[in-house]
Amino acid sequence: MAGTNEQQQFHGELSLAESQTKEDIDPKRGGWITFPFITVGVMGLTLASSGWMSNLIVYLIQEFKVKSVDAAQISNIVNGCNSLFPIAGAVVADSLFGCFSVITFSSIVSLLGIILLTLTATLHSLRPSDGETASRLQLGVLYSALMLASIGVGGTRFTMATMGADQFIKGKDQGVFFNWYFFTFYVANVISFTAIVYVQDNFGWILGFGLCMGTNAIGLAIYLVGGRYYRCVKPKGSPFISLARVLVATIRKWNLVLVSSQTQSTQYSYYYVETLDSKLPSSAPSPSFRFLNHAALKTDGDIGPDGSIAKPWRLCTVEQVEDLKSLLRIFPLWSSGIFISVPIGIQMSLTVLQALTMDRHVGPHFQIPAGSFLVFTFISTAIAISVADRFLPSTWSKLIGRSLTPLQGIGLGHVLNIIGMAGSALVESRRLHVVRSHNLEDQTGSTVVPMSALWLAVPLAIVGVGEAFHFPGQVSLYYQEFPVPLRSTATAMVSLLLATGFYMSTTVIDLVQRVTDWLPNNINQGRMDNVFWMVVVIGVGNFGYYLVCAKLYKYQNVDSNCENQEVHD
Repeated sequence: MAGTNEQQQFHGELSLAESQTKEDIDPKRGGWITFPFITVGVMGLTLASSGWMSNLIVYLIQEFKVKSVDAAQISNIVNGCNSLFPIAGAVVADSLFGCFSVITFSSIVSLLGIILLTLTATLHSLRPSDGETASRLQLGVLYSALMLASIGVGGTRFTMATMGADQFIKGKDQGVFFNWYFFTFYVANVISFTAIVYVQDNFGWILGFGLCMGTNAIGLAIYLVGGRYYRCVKPKGSPFISLARVLVATIRKWNLVLVSSQTQSTQYSYYYVETLDSKLPSSAPSPSFRFLNHAALKTDGDIGPDGSIAKPWRLCTVEQVEDLKSLLRIFPLWSSGIFISVPIGIQMSLTVLQALTMDRHVGPHFQIPAGSFLVFTFISTAIAISVADRFLPSTWSKLIGRSLTPLQGIGLGHVLNIIGMAGSALVESRRLHVVRSHNLEDQTGSTVVPMSALWLAVPLAIVGVGEAFHFPGQVSLYYQEFPVPLRSTATAMVSLLLATGFYMSTTVIDLVQRVTDWLPNNINQGRMDNVFWMVVVIGVGNFGYYLVCAKLYKYQNVDSNCENQEVHD
């Protein structure tokens, strides 16, 4: 979990010193001097991306005349892109250009996308007039702007997390950085969903998007100023090619007799090269996924005169085999996170539609923008991360008698997510009751249901606390458990979960619209509460699947204090 430093330390000496060769480590670079530059960069770029994304549904409805549910669907797709593209950014950073270059290029692309989005709000010819639908040109410009901005997010969001962690050698310092990274990320989201959304609703879209341009430019500039202090890890080629070689070599040597893990065959032996990255105590591969061990068996012609591999698609090192095994071991755990993202995607889009129909006034003169209600999730997450870091480890130890393991922290996030979705269902049931008691089923537009929209904040806050456990916890776990060459990809794996969740949430909403009458364009005539109850059932089933995966999983690199604990406790 992100809140406990003990859980973010690496086992033994597993740290940056093991993930890089000696020539990569410059003692004059890195360390805490880089922290303010990277943190301000994260703040500025997150303010920019959240600023244009947070109120997108309202912008589509008001300025591009998109139907409400369709606007929610578009928002989910864009959210999915914002979460999917970081995987591509991480792969490019790991394989080709390194984190610094990818972040710089992506920040510039993001700025271009926001400039184009601002033009759609500035030029009347780029958006439809009243009573008209958007033309192909107008939609083309809009979608191009959203695509560029999303690509920019892809190259910065989690690549900056890896860039920051690479600046530190000690696992404890890396853990502290992850805490501050997520705290900064959520604080920036709070500001975006309040201040920038308020400006967009009350002072116009031009000024609102202009603020996003400014924060993007400032964040990029500060990040570049710190360039001379950064420790940049050199990419060593695509690690995915190495994983593919293991699969190919396994198939090509499928008929060979495997060597025992205790003894070496006189005919065959395993190819083992001891490096700074090696974590294996011996040259024998582990017994799990035993069929992959074929790839490391040496046969005639596999080794060149200098002792190196002569046929890389026929022979792999034991370390390469173990890297692929580590991914296979953690994949079930990762997959359990998909269905925790689907309810969040559904809740985010439908909450804005609920807020548009409810009383959003706080006092006689102030009205909360509909797009700002998601800020309750970010506020609760930021607070929960801070509180958990201070009090949760000791409290948990006193109550349970053991330290909180990473998997237990993620499990708590699952439970809180289910409770939050049940809360959303109850709030919507109450809203529909008020609608029917006042005969407002046929009322849309400016008609307000006499029920405070602040009721929406309660389930959002519960889900936010859950996020403080499962999302940062998963990033920390994957960073520690993934193979060393895949560190950037590891931090982006949660982003892939979010992307899959948003795309699946779009599919679920579309399916619900097709087979039920729960989500009409006028939600006052529907049964949105049933949608939330449906995702509660999905969440309960997914939590059962997670418990099975967690019980079967054995930590590879997490702190030894956690390693000896039973995962299912």
